[in-house]
Amino acid sequence: MAAKLDLNDIQGLIARGYGTLPHARFTVFATHDAAAGHALLSWLLPRVTPAGRFAGDSALHLAYTAAGLRRLGLPESAIAGFSAQFTGGMTGANRSRFLGDVGESDPHYWAWGGPHEPPVEGLILLYASSPEILDARQEELARHLGGRAIRQVTVLDTLELGSKEPFGFHDGISQPVIQGLPKARGAPPAGTPGGRVVPAGEFVLGYPNAYGQLTNRPLLPAPDDPRRLLPRDPAGSGAADLGRNGCYLVLRQLEQDVDAFWGYVRQAAARPDGSADTGSEITLAAKMVGRWPSGAPLVKAPDRDNPQLGDDNDFGYYRTDPQGLACPLGAHIRRMNPRDSLDPQPGTEASLAVNDGHRLLRRGRSYGPGEGTLAAAGQDGHAERLARAEVAPRRETGLHFICLAASLIRQFEFVQHTWLNNPTFHGLYDDTDPLAGNRQGCGATFTEPAHPVRRRYRDLPQFVRTRGGAYFFLPGISALRYLDQLPARARPEPLSLIRDEVTT
Repeated sequence: MAAKLDLNDIQGLIARGYGTLPHARFTVFATHDAAAGHALLSWLLPRVTPAGRFAGDSALHLAYTAAGLRRLGLPESAIAGFSAQFTGGMTGANRSRFLGDVGESDPHYWAWGGPHEPPVEGLILLYASSPEILDARQEELARHLGGRAIRQVTVLDTLELGSKEPFGFHDGISQPVIQGLPKARGAPPAGTPGGRVVPAGEFVLGYPNAYGQLTNRPLLPAPDDPRRLLPRDPAGSGAADLGRNGCYLVLRQLEQDVDAFWGYVRQAAARPDGSADTGSEITLAAKMVGRWPSGAPLVKAPDRDNPQLGDDNDFGYYRTDPQGLACPLGAHIRRMNPRDSLDPQPGTEASLAVNDGHRLLRRGRSYGPGEGTLAAAGQDGHAERLARAEVAPRRETGLHFICLAASLIRQFEFVQHTWLNNPTFHGLYDDTDPLAGNRQGCGATFTEPAHPVRRRYRDLPQFVRTRGGAYFFLPGISALRYLDQLPARARPEPLSLIRDEVTT
């Protein structure tokens, strides 16, 4: 029987992507001292949106880096309970190479979060139903930050939420369904490749994961929580569970070179005389993505786009397209979610269960001038944009990539390293992800399987570059309350007071 989620203690970002709040702004901040950090937390705490029933015109969420938790006074003994990836950060030399943040994506070139940039301590995510409400909430936040002399490391604006990402493809279709949330009711049965219900512990700490275990997280000696603000370890140790109802949050600013992508596709799909072939361009772009611009999966619409299948997520690969003749083996969606094609038993429940252990809950928003979505949508104007791009400077556009996970290394980092940036993924030879893969040294090839012979597209440019990023912990609301009272714990309290609080 699935564990019941404490929705009033879980931040709402885990439960919903805020489709009804299409406007968002993300503030990355750092404090000058513990007093400022606690003043900010005390002000934000009642404004944090829980995962329970929601019907407001705005939402707010709060997350911290390891440096931010230290600033609030969390001792090193507690910090050590977090994962090594979280405490070590995203920008160490070995971790950068592991993630593919090399070449133009090297952290030394980042706009924020890099080794030579101001340190990052926290993240505030604001969502609103209108630009006016978002501006009002952000202005209120900025006044409070300024009044406390808290540095805004960067403020990340986003485009109004739409159905397409900057390259022009319908996005946000394949999301895991979390056990214990309302969407899990009526979800497809076990064995169905699309829309599978994934154990809550894959995304929320303190609950069983896909392996039936509780993912490691910081557990504190019960005396360290005399006010009993934290839930207790569900395994029965009696420890105060700082991690329960929280999760890790990955934020990466990914710049997308829309002009380079469609320019390469236009050149690669041109007719022998050099003239443009729009139909072939759209087909090649869809092969690289694995879906048509409408979102229709190639495994169900191999020859042409079918908008009626735009939200279709109920498909597998092993039985319908094992050789990648419809959806190439190295296509973006096939790497990000291999579904039923994984060993040891492709096409079975065992394969799907392996895949469950590497899912990501995505909550990103696009940014930029807003032209990319329409211009790259295919037949409706991308050629005209490319012509203009020859005389106009390229303006930065891309994705503020956000994903939530209970294990950074087994979920985000595994997908990034072993699937997305792996040049030998699925038996290929020199192919990293055709959209987001790093081309530094290798991987600049895209292979399209076909009979009688395959076709290989060479010299793919770098279409996506990392421009900033950090690992955060998104605490449960009780954990935020615990962090908020840490300075009070530093002051001696009467034993009678402690005893009264424990017994109430």
